[in-house]
Amino acid sequence: MVTINVAVLLAVIVVIRLRRRTQARSRSDEKMTVLIVLALGILLAPTPVGESIADVLGQITTGATQASR
Repeated sequence: MVTINVAVLLAVIVVIRLRRRTQARSRSDEKMTVLIVLALGILLAPTPVGESIADVLGQITTGATQASR
């Protein structure tokens, strides 16, 4: 039996949808892309990968705020 990770499937869908030209998208198409990306974020957030991404982004923002002082 083949199992498919939902997060990986959504990531592939996002990449395919974002490769299309911007002029060819309708408003409903853009809204659907946003919903898919939000669902992907919700699936990745509690995983170790999501936590490491959040840590890296936190370090970048901390460095940027300290550099601006």
